[in-house]
Amino acid sequence: MSEFSTKGYLDMELLRFTTAGSVDDGKSTLIGRLLYDSKSIFEDQLEAVKRASIRRGNEHIDLALVTDGLRAEREQGITIDVAYRYFATPKRKFIIADTPGHIQYTRNMVTGASTANAAIILIDARNGVTEQTSRHSYIASLLQIPHVIICINKMDLVEYKKEVFEDIKRKYSDFSKNLKLREITFVPISALYGDNVVEPSANMPWYTGGTLLHVLENIEIGHDHNISDHRFPVQYVIRPMSDEFHDYRGYGGRVAGGVFREGDRVTVLPSMISSKIKSIDIYNGKLSEAYPPMSVTFTLEDDIDISRGDMLVKEDNLPQITQDIEVMMCWMNEKPLQINGKYALKHTTRDVRCIIQEVKYKVNVNTLEHITDDKTVKLNDIACVKMRTTKPLFVDPYEVNRRTGSLIIIDEATNNTVGVGMVTSNDLFNGK
Repeated sequence: MSEFSTKGYLDMELLRFTTAGSVDDGKSTLIGRLLYDSKSIFEDQLEAVKRASIRRGNEHIDLALVTDGLRAEREQGITIDVAYRYFATPKRKFIIADTPGHIQYTRNMVTGASTANAAIILIDARNGVTEQTSRHSYIASLLQIPHVIICINKMDLVEYKKEVFEDIKRKYSDFSKNLKLREITFVPISALYGDNVVEPSANMPWYTGGTLLHVLENIEIGHDHNISDHRFPVQYVIRPMSDEFHDYRGYGGRVAGGVFREGDRVTVLPSMISSKIKSIDIYNGKLSEAYPPMSVTFTLEDDIDISRGDMLVKEDNLPQITQDIEVMMCWMNEKPLQINGKYALKHTTRDVRCIIQEVKYKVNVNTLEHITDDKTVKLNDIACVKMRTTKPLFVDPYEVNRRTGSLIIIDEATNNTVGVGMVTSNDLFNGK
């Protein structure tokens, strides 16, 4: 961290990105190369990777071993679990989620991608767009990841030909028209040799775009959050009960949408009682405004009964208040989803119970087809389901607000998370 101060590091903008691709497309090698060429690997880590590479009989350092941390992964040369890595450049901080390519680990990819600002999808230049490319792109679309970077890897094995890159770019662009991908960037790379990863490639002078690191450093993420719809789920009621703050009552939480300012009139859900923001407090002072994803404490001018799970909004901009919800669900448990089964549900800071009423269809994530003749939802399946909750939720469609449009389903018997859902805009909601 010699290139920039600790204080500067703490103030830097953070980008979360995930990687996806078919097995052996080179995801782990790419991340290892990214960390190695950006000088983000500690010496002891590098020595361990060198020793492991020698034991495997490799002629060169296998940078994939930097992220393949589990012994089973190193033995098979694949990624099984979600591996998180952290690094920084003088311009930005990064958190990487390296996710598995196997279809049986779809839930792991969903987990790693759920908080990502960007997704890197690798395509083997020799194979082009495959079913796995379709599956990973669909999940990126489903999770509304704002920025997608298509890295066409192993260009060294196709003699760095521009025609190969352009052909894959054209085919992917045609395919992706059926998906809701906001921004797509194409970069030709060789993760093995470092071409266009951190440094520009001398082998591809025909490519005039930025390197992968340059793209990651310059992605504009300031507009990724919804700043139009005001949403503040209350996480905790703060009552210090000390002599200094004897009458203090604050409502702590994380801003999920909109820009809140001191003096703004807000409405409390579900009571629909209105008040004004008296102050916006943080740990070391006060702010004049708060916006996503800031964690702050609001105090109000009026003494209102507010508790965890309530939400502060603008009275002219309410979310959907409903007990009937349609979601795209990724099932994450070995035990299949039970129709008419009762589950616990967490949405923002609100805890309720729900019953799964109907499975409308499942999605073949390789072909994007809807399956209506088999509605058994098993591990790693993605399905459109309807549910009813015991208490109203305050939701927005996931495509409008990723925070207020997402939820998790919990098995009350085991307390395991069994499913994650993205609220759809279909039938929103009118009890249909």
